[in-house]
Amino acid sequence: MASSSVSFKSREDHRKQLELEEARKAGLAPAEVDEDGKEINPHIPQYMSSAPWYLNAERPSLKHQRKWKSDPNYTKSWYDRGAKIYQADRYRKGACQNCGAMTHDKKSCMERPRKVGAKWTNMHIAPDEKVESFELDYDGKRDRWNGYDASTYSRVIEQYDAREEARRKFLKEQQLKKLEEKNGQQNDEDVASDDAEDEDDLKVDEAKVDESKQMDFAKVEKRVRTTGGGSTGTVRNLRIREDTAKYLLNLDVNSSYYDPKTRSMREDPLPDSDPNEKFYLGDNHNRMNGQALDFKQLNIHAWEAFEKGQDIHMQAAPSQAELLFKNYKIIKDKLKHKTKDSIMEKYGNAASEEELPRELLLGQSEREIEYDRAGRIIKGQEAALPKSKYEEDVFINNHTTVWGSWWKDFQWGYKCCKQTIRNSYCTGLAGIEAAEAATELMKTNMARKEATQDKTPEPEQKQLATWGTDVPDELVLDKKLLDEALKKEEGRKKEERDERKRKYNVKWNDEVTAEDMEAFRMKRIHHEDPMKDFLH
Repeated sequence: MASSSVSFKSREDHRKQLELEEARKAGLAPAEVDEDGKEINPHIPQYMSSAPWYLNAERPSLKHQRKWKSDPNYTKSWYDRGAKIYQADRYRKGACQNCGAMTHDKKSCMERPRKVGAKWTNMHIAPDEKVESFELDYDGKRDRWNGYDASTYSRVIEQYDAREEARRKFLKEQQLKKLEEKNGQQNDEDVASDDAEDEDDLKVDEAKVDESKQMDFAKVEKRVRTTGGGSTGTVRNLRIREDTAKYLLNLDVNSSYYDPKTRSMREDPLPDSDPNEKFYLGDNHNRMNGQALDFKQLNIHAWEAFEKGQDIHMQAAPSQAELLFKNYKIIKDKLKHKTKDSIMEKYGNAASEEELPRELLLGQSEREIEYDRAGRIIKGQEAALPKSKYEEDVFINNHTTVWGSWWKDFQWGYKCCKQTIRNSYCTGLAGIEAAEAATELMKTNMARKEATQDKTPEPEQKQLATWGTDVPDELVLDKKLLDEALKKEEGRKKEERDERKRKYNVKWNDEVTAEDMEAFRMKRIHHEDPMKDFLH
């Protein structure tokens, strides 16, 4: 280990020093010893082991890394929990108005609030607590076990002993039941004689029983420790290291994913195995069962209720949210049963065990009815047809027939009055005659109007040609007008070729004569003409 003294070293000495450090790290050379005779770890880097120059360290040491100055104000003691210093017999001025102790006020009192405080009753005065104030050092503030009483661990041992005793008792009862089933009807004396042998067998079988299948609490195992002096004792293992970790249950690469950071495995690592023999079914199995699912539904109900305007918050008032969710489920069940009962009352319950009458089953019955050749009943009573749930033979607005009994011109109506309006009032035969007379009168008026209507003469249509139409055979053209139209078309063609003479404001003439159309056809370039390139 390099010392802190600054001295000149030759290249050879520096090389030897490096070789010695490598040998110490490899364990081939003994470690360096400080001034107190303690070995220095050779793997400590040099910037930590080298002391500053102003300390004038003659030998290698790690003393400069330690805190050699201790503050006398710091302490490692802890509060004396539950200690009392004085018990008063009557109330004192300035004491707690609730319990009567001088070490705190009414606002900080941890006792149950009394109906009438000790200030007024002057009875049951609480003793004064021991109040300590001291300053802890850096390690004392961060010591998790500071103030821990090791004697409280005996309670944990007692709990595990009681659980172990209950487990053994349960296994013994199970074994005795099996023996009784095997032996059947044996005498009580034979059973008593075999109890001693059964207890020996139980001691052997208990080690073979898989506790994870029998009990739902953590496995607890006792092992016998033998010391050199021959004394024996029991050692309790609260954590069984023989348990297989969940990421080792299935080593297949394509099996369930294990997140080492959160130590979570969502899916089942062994989905094809027997679920009765597995103690781990994946984290999702625990998240979607039991109280976890109820808590999830409670959160969803709180969110939906808050969105609908209710003043509810799961984290701020959990008791209120749980009570509202409980009332919501009760009201929902009542409404569900009410709706179900109303539907069953109206339509009946086909899944019930009540048998329907035979009259409603295919309209069959065992009653004997005799008919003649004409179909009239001679003997017996005609079977009544079952009625539907809708009202029958009910007429409204003085009608004698139902709506839909008459059809005309794609419209439904009443047959009694031949009206096509659903809420109309029945007028009977008088209404039918009046409707027919009105129809005849309307037809007569329409015929008279058509006969007396004057026919206006059609205006003379000017013979015009349309763009893109074929030339009619009977078309007669004026030669003079045709020459003028050809000159006009040539001028238009020149304007199209000369862009400088193109006018911005173009006036269109929608009326095209036959001569203009013929001039356009004559001057138009025909793409199929082989002499089109020689035209000017």
